This record gives sequence, structure tokens and C-alpha cells, in this order.
Amino acid sequence: MSTVTIDAKNLHYTPLNQQIRQEVARGTKDIVINNVLGQRFIGDGLRGEDVTITINGVPGGDLAMFMSGPTIVVHGNADHAPANTMDKGRVVIHGSAGDAVAHSMRGGRIYVRDNIGYRGGIHMKRYLEKRPILVVGGSARAFLGESMAGGIIIVLGIKGARPISEQGVGSGIHGGEIFVRGPVDDLCLGNGSRQAPVTEEQKEMIRPIIEDFAKTFGIDAGPLLASEYTRIAATSARPFANKYTWE
Repeated sequence: MSTVTIDAKNLHYTPLNQQIRQEVARGTKDIVINNVLGQRFIGDGLRGEDVTITINGVPGGDLAMFMSGPTIVVHGNADHAPANTMDKGRVVIHGSAGDAVAHSMRGGRIYVRDNIGYRGGIHMKRYLEKRPILVVGGSARAFLGESMAGGIIIVLGIKGARPISEQGVGSGIHGGEIFVRGPVDDLCLGNGSRQAPVTEEQKEMIRPIIEDFAKTFGIDAGPLLASEYTRIAATSARPFANKYTWE
């Protein structure tokens, strides 16, 4: 069977996730889950690049954690830490997401149409040829990219939202890049981070990512590509070296 629909109404997350795994194991390629309301761990650890899971509702924490390959599309908001330590695949959220989006993510892409909470992209890392990507269409709260070690974060501030207005951006960053549409107040930068205008080469690098994000959500990419961007990166690969005692 190529497509299966699951009704998650009043269903505990354990049997729900067991059913999802059973369907993937028997070769189901498209899984639609209706009436999702807070069930955790959906898609965690799943394999299979040809598997698509469509969620209608609001999934709970750790959506797509350790996932490697599938695509998850959420028609609604998502709770904390979607794409936690995700290895490969794609998560598309047609709404907002909570704190710690893309926590320790090491590959794949996560697109959030609207806003995210605190500590988005914390501990993101690049692993071998894999380069994780987080794109936020609206705004991000404090401590975006905290302790970031690799990957790309882009915050677009669509629909008049200020992309960044809180402190701690890039606090402890020692790898990776954060791109923000428009200027960023120096007071928002965390320890160990610095900002600079985006170069033409850097803008060309993020162009296909922005185009793909816009296509995914049916947004006109023109104004986004015509905008100026700020790049936030590490001042050092060891920003807190002076905090340790060496013998």
C-alpha cells in the first residue's frame, strides 16, 4: 500500500509511533496523520528518503529526532526541538515552532514558515559532507545559534516581523553561519559572535536556499533576494578558551 491515513485523535504517542514504523517497514511511502495534538517523537529515527509523512495538527516535542531521509510536512504549529539531531531529510512546518528548533542537527533541512522560540539552532553542527540548514520565515527569539558548530541559519522576517530583536545571537558560536535579512543591533549579539554585511559570494550561496524556501510555501522570492542581509559568525574557533585553567 503506497498511502495510509492514520487518525491520531485520543491516541497515545507510543502506539501512534509504533503504527508509523510498521507502515514504513511494510513499504508505505506516504503516511497522512490527522488530528495530531501533542503526540511526541513522530518520525524519530526513521529511515527512507522516499517516505513522506504529512501531519495535520500540532505535533509534540522532538519531531523527526535522529531522522535520516524522510520528509515530514506539518500543517500547523510544532512544539519544542523539531529536527533534534536530525541526520538527513526535510521538515516543513506551515506555522510556528517552539524552543530549540534544530537542536544539534547535523544534516538535512528544516523550514519554519512563521516564528520560532528560544535557542533555535543550538549546537547545530556540520558532519562530513552534511550541512544542516534552518530557515525561519518570521522571527527568532533570544540565543539563536547558541554554541553553533556548523550549518546555516537564515531568518527572513517576512510580513513585517523583526527577524532578530533579542539578545544572545551566536553566543558561543564556533562554526557555521547565521544570515539575517536586514540589520542587526549589536546589542543582540552574544559573546563570541560578530556581524558583517553579506558579500555577493555569500548571497549567491544562500540564494538557492531562499528560493527553495519561498517555493515550498508559495512565497514570492523576489523581495527576499533583493534585500540586504547580515552575516553573523564566530570571532574564534575557541571563543571561551580564556575561561579555562591550563596547567
